[in-house]
Amino acid sequence: MNYLNNYKTIKEEVSKLTNKTNLIIVTKNQSFEKILPFINNGHLHFGENKVQEAKLKWNNILNNKKNIKLHLIGKLQSNKAKDAFGLFDFIHTLDSEKLAKILSGLEKVSAKKIHYFIQINIGNEIQKNGIDYLLAREFINFCRNDLNLNIVGLMCIPPVNLDPIPFFKKMQELKLINNLNELSMGMSVDYKQAINYGATYIRIGSAIFK
Repeated sequence: MNYLNNYKTIKEEVSKLTNKTNLIIVTKNQSFEKILPFINNGHLHFGENKVQEAKLKWNNILNNKKNIKLHLIGKLQSNKAKDAFGLFDFIHTLDSEKLAKILSGLEKVSAKKIHYFIQINIGNEIQKNGIDYLLAREFINFCRNDLNLNIVGLMCIPPVNLDPIPFFKKMQELKLINNLNELSMGMSVDYKQAINYGATYIRIGSAIFK
């Protein structure tokens, strides 16, 4: 399969809508051989769900390609925080005080500063991770003011089989209320709607690797 053609088609579609949205290619479960054409094409933003898989796959690549930006878009367990901190440039799934405190502690003994997105459980779903929408402002302020974390934006995954637009709209409003710059939302099935509601990072996997 020529995955690069799928990628170029999506890039063209995105460029027709905006020049303010970054495309994260989601490379979970994909081999280095499948990823390399995108690197050679100059793409910089890649997303992984699991810390251990990302370590095995990306350590050598990042040693040779310093300009690549690696995004953690899956749940981060606190016992994997140190490994994630060393590997990723962006963490999209900050979702608890415990995790925030651990990451803050790692930053205090390092020169590295990570870009953090706070994951919002925008559909209030029991099975999903994320901060309750109503508690978001308090948590954002805690991370910013008490822990001095670089909170750049918010991330969400809308409920499956529901219209994502009302959820994207709420996220856009929450971003503005809290004076944040970035929104990580929109995947293969709904990235165009997400862009229309201010997504600055979209996370695309299956539409490319199909």
